[in-house]
Amino acid sequence: MVREAARLARSVAAEAGLAWSQVVHTVVGSPGVTDPGTHRVRYAVNLPGWGRSGLFDRLHAELDTGLDVMNDANLAALGEYALGAGQGSRLFAYLWVGTGLGAGVVADGRLFRGGHGAAGEIGYLPMFPLPEDSGPGAAGTPARGGPMEDAVSADAVVALARSLGMPEASARTAKDVFAAARAGDTTALRVVEREGARLAHAVAALAAVLDPELVVLGGGVGRNGDLLLGPLQACLADLTPLRPRVVGSALGADAVLLGAVARAAEAAREQVFDTRRDA
Repeated sequence: MVREAARLARSVAAEAGLAWSQVVHTVVGSPGVTDPGTHRVRYAVNLPGWGRSGLFDRLHAELDTGLDVMNDANLAALGEYALGAGQGSRLFAYLWVGTGLGAGVVADGRLFRGGHGAAGEIGYLPMFPLPEDSGPGAAGTPARGGPMEDAVSADAVVALARSLGMPEASARTAKDVFAAARAGDTTALRVVEREGARLAHAVAALAAVLDPELVVLGGGVGRNGDLLLGPLQACLADLTPLRPRVVGSALGADAVLLGAVARAAEAAREQVFDTRRDA
């Protein structure tokens, strides 16, 4: 994976007409927790082997540039802060809902990572029994990614749809379920309503701990804000008096990429200014 990532990075630079020697800094987005103390990625359960020791050293050797390896939700939060829905927010959280569940938190323009890089890993919050209990992570079932993650992730959407009677052919993926809901399928609309209610628990947790002025909903599932925000906000009103503004991502699928660009540009500027100051 390291070699393939480096090969792709170099090919993209070549397509842009850049020699690789012109690249100052590289940012790698990754699921899981990037521990700044150990330089390892932990809990990236969907990428077997990615958490092995020496990952950063291998990436640095292959790329031969400045390097940041950062959680994808954190990068999406930086992207939304720089160019999207989070612009001007003093404190906001980006809630990533897709294959996994996580949050990136930006306070006063700075990413908040916590003591071990795990701030925002709300997928590990307990959630038993589940609202409308069904699907992966049900009570008594070991959670692979974490109780709340297993309750709201893309796999959970598919499992809930099938448990409510949607044919397997119509609910192969979460994308299928949301497409059916937009087409007016009543079962799919019930799934969306329950998914929104489950996500309200994640927003309520963020509100209680962080008191953000804004929560941005994104990720493969979260990008369906046109369907999810209504039931999410209705359930949130019943859960807690602490109700931040919740909006859909302004950057969509490009949030992580644009966050990586913002972080790399910041790092490159720092290097250039440091070099000039030393000179």
